[in-house]
This record gives sequence, structure tokens and C-alpha cells, in this order.
Amino acid sequence: MVLVQAHGETDGANAVDYKGNPVDKTRTGGWLAAGLILGAELSERVCVMGISMNLVTYLVHDLHLTSSKSATVVTNFMGTLNLLALLGGFLADAKLGRYLTVAIFSSVTAVGVIMLTMATTIRSMIPPQCDDYKRKHHECIEATGQQLALLYAALYTIALGGGGIKSNVSGFGSDQFDTSDPKEEKSMIFFFNRFYFCISMGSLFAVTVLVYIQDHVGRGWGYGISAGTMVIAVIVLFSGTKRYRYKKPQGSPLTVIWRVLILAVKNKSVPHPPHPSLLNEYHNSEVPHTERFRCLDKAAIVDDFAAADGSKPNSWVVSTVTQVEEVKMVIKLVPIWSTCILFWTIYSQMTTFTIEQATFMNRHIGTFNIPPGSFSFFLIFTILLFTSLNERIFVPMARKLTHTTQGLTSLQRVGIGLVFSILAMVASAVVEKRRRDMAHQQIVISAFWLVPQFFLVGAGEAFAYVGQLEFFIREAPERMKSMSTGFFLSAISMGFFVSSLLVTLVDNVSQHKWFRSNLNRGKLDRFYWILVVLGLINFLGFLVFAMRHQYKVVQQFSGPNQSQEKELSSWGINEEQEYNKEKTEAKGEVLV
Repeated sequence: MVLVQAHGETDGANAVDYKGNPVDKTRTGGWLAAGLILGAELSERVCVMGISMNLVTYLVHDLHLTSSKSATVVTNFMGTLNLLALLGGFLADAKLGRYLTVAIFSSVTAVGVIMLTMATTIRSMIPPQCDDYKRKHHECIEATGQQLALLYAALYTIALGGGGIKSNVSGFGSDQFDTSDPKEEKSMIFFFNRFYFCISMGSLFAVTVLVYIQDHVGRGWGYGISAGTMVIAVIVLFSGTKRYRYKKPQGSPLTVIWRVLILAVKNKSVPHPPHPSLLNEYHNSEVPHTERFRCLDKAAIVDDFAAADGSKPNSWVVSTVTQVEEVKMVIKLVPIWSTCILFWTIYSQMTTFTIEQATFMNRHIGTFNIPPGSFSFFLIFTILLFTSLNERIFVPMARKLTHTTQGLTSLQRVGIGLVFSILAMVASAVVEKRRRDMAHQQIVISAFWLVPQFFLVGAGEAFAYVGQLEFFIREAPERMKSMSTGFFLSAISMGFFVSSLLVTLVDNVSQHKWFRSNLNRGKLDRFYWILVVLGLINFLGFLVFAMRHQYKVVQQFSGPNQSQEKELSSWGINEEQEYNKEKTEAKGEVLV
């Protein structure tokens, strides 16, 4: 489950109506406009959760793909969806604005779900049915590339649309409230609570009602309901066009980052100036200059011609010290980002192998047979439970113990989440070993033995998700809050892709013996133990990076301090002339 906080400016001063005029608060924005926007996210959650939590069973049992290939399809789909959130955020910030981006990508999602409905109902897109005898003797006919083509096209169309919605819908919703107005500021706080509630309810509906319809009525009906929901959401979104408040695109911070990196590489042979005060807009920098990642300072070396006439250099010719330091701050987040990836690799198992395990277990309550995908209910329920417990019990308790207003720091939350994820894989390995041993004795154990691993991963997400999101938003540069959200989503994306990579590697190394369509013949528990070992190594790395990390401190900076003034006076005209000579020679070599 993914919740994306709003970012960017939230004051009403920059808001306009659909005609580009200053907004009339009595006619635009507020709860009605925000409610219409929430429909898009609610529908996106219904579609994505309804697909991801039950897709693996369709791939294995209807299309006859192997367990490893099926898991890879699901994790690649989810990884791509979260990665494309970066594209959606970039387009909104750089050119389209949030409204157009949400509207376009919601329509794309609707098209994708309609395609998925067709892929699962057109008879020629599905291989012949396979009975138990054929399955046992490996005589099932696997879906061909031509049959899978429409399915893959549908999934990645949904991923494209979902990524664009995910990265912008919460921000567009928050744009409907003016934080300079105390009444509207209070409403915006409630908006985030209701936003979270909506996506949670959408997820619960997807893994209970929708999954049941897919398994017992038909995939076409299940995905058809999702498609209808998405189409209605698009219509509702467009119906509120005149009521929305809009913010004009301010440019993407990704452009700034690429520009700094490109200029630093371009000027790699140019010598560093004798003192950083020679860097572009050093004295007007909004962020203090630092010596870390000093190679990036070369992006702020002033062009000779611009320096000669005193004009403001072009941003594609030279960056400012502020921009360089902001990029340094982003790079500083990379070590923690890298250790967050494995949590989402473990989380992805809840949508693949854990669901597949449930198909080989007793899922009956009386005469009612619970669909395998519906066991994700315990994951979502635990997330909501621990989110509430964190707010009401754990954080207040931590505040009393630590005597701080924050209670648990963001990195402490992440660390707790990582520990929960490791324990979840231990539980998964133990339960799978027990399940397979009992199956060999012709005993089918209850699927409720899977609840502990859902519980532990859900509890871990309640800590890790909030901790990661808070860390990336708080520690990112002030003008790169939207980019920091995308950075967080990219960690989730990489987690799913790493899962695909691990499954492929382990499947090849084990000579296809660990992952079998019939899990009773495989060794899935050994894969879980590999994740336990990787989790422990990753956790140790996280501890090292976390202890070395220095939290960002908001500083007021107005040029060089006294010690820097003394240093400035220690180097004279000769040093500056020598430096300019070396710089000119270096630039000449670059041109050649």
C-alpha cells in the first residue's frame, strides 16, 4: 500500500481557476473539489491491488506459467508502476501541471484495465485448460508469446497510468486548500487522513470482494468491474474541471540534478578555484557551501565570458552554489535509500509466493472457500492497526522515554521495519517447510498459518513506510520535496525489480528445482532463508549508514563568515590570475 504525501507549494496565492484567473474561493477548491479528485486514487487502488494481489494465481493456474516466471511478471509490473511515478511527477512539474497529468494518466489506466479484461476473456488468449492429471505429468500447455502479448500490453499500460496518478493525485488534492487560511489549512490536514482512508478502503475492497469475483465468478467480471470503476472516476474527475484550483508548473528538480551532473563532468579537467567564493553566486547561496563531493563544485565554475560582462550566466552553462549543494544533499541520501530497497523486496513476496502458498493450503471456513488473494486482507489490516498504534501508543511512549517531540526518529522507524521484515521471512521459511512436509504425508494444513508473515510484514511497513517517507522529505532540499517523494517511490520500485532478479538467479542456480508450479515439489523455504541472510547483511549496512548520517539542520546563511573572510584575505591577485590561466587552458583542452 502506498501513500504519497503532497509536495510543492500549498498556499493559495499562486492558485488560478480553469481560465487562468485568480481563484474565487467560494466557487473553487474545498472538499467538493478534493472529493472528486479522491475518486481517481480510490479507483487506481482498486485496480492495482485487485490485479497485483491475485495475478500470480491466474498466471500459474490459467496460463500455466512456472512459479518463478509468474512471480517475476508480478514484481516487474509493480516495479515499473512505481518507477513510472518519477515520469508522472516530472511531466507535472516540468510542463503539464497536476490536473492534466492526473486526467491523462487516469484515462490511460482505464484503457489498460479494459485491455486486461479482454486479455482474460478472449478464449484465444488463454491456453487449453489443464486437469490434475496433466499438471502432475507436466503436460500442461504454457501460454505462448502471442497469447501473453495482450496481457503484457495491458499490464504495462496500467503501470504507466498508475504511476502518473500515484505521483500527483495527493498533491493536486492538497492544491484545493489554501494554507494561508487557518480554516482551509485545518481541512487540508483532514484531507490527508481521508486520502489514506480512501486508498485503504479501496485496497480492502480489492482483496476481498474483487478477488472473490475473479476466482468464483470470472476474471473478466472482476477486471470488468475495475475498468468500469476507472471509467466512472475519469468522468467524475473531468466533471469538476471548473471547480478545481490549479498551480502552474514550476519546473522539475530532476532537470537541476542532471544539469549539475552534466556540467561537473564537462568541467572535470578545469581546476578548482583557490577559494569557493569564486563559484557562481557563492555569496547569494541559500545553502552553506560544503567540501563534501567537491568534484560537483566544478558545475558552478563561472564561464569567462559571463564573468567578463557581469551578466547572469545561463543555467545550462554554469550552476549556482545553491543548486550544487542541493544535489550534494540528494546524493547524501543514497546510502540510506540503498538499504531501504530490500524491505520492499521482502514485501513483494506477499503478492507472489505467499499467495501461491495459500493455493496449496486449506482455505475453508465451514463451507466457504477463501480466495488465495484475499489473505492479503491480513496485511492491509495489520498496516492500519499498527499505523493507529504508532500514533496513539508507541510514539507517545517514545516521547516520554527520549524526552523529544519526535519520539522515534525516521531512521529508527526504518530500522524497526527492517527487523520486522527479517522476522517475517523466518516465519515464512518455517511455515513453508512445515506445509511441504505435511503435504508429503497427504495432510493439507490451514492457510491461516500464513497470517504471521502477513502480520510481521504489515507491522514492518507501518514503521518502515512512514520512516522512509519522512526521512526523504525532511532530509531533501527544501526546493526538491517533490523529487524526494519520487526518490522514495524509486526505492519501492527497485525492491520489486530486485525480487525479480533474485528469483531468476536462484531459479537458474538451483536448476529450476526450488521454484515449481507445484510447490510441494519445490524448495521455496530455502529462498526465504536466502532473504533472511540478505536481510541481516542489509540491516548491518543500514546501521552503519544510519550512525554516520547527520540529520539536516536548517541554517541561515548570508555569505562567508568571519573565518572565511580571513581566509579570503590570505590569497591575493597572483593566485587568482594563476587560476584563471589554468582554467582557460583546461577549457581549451575540452574544446579540442
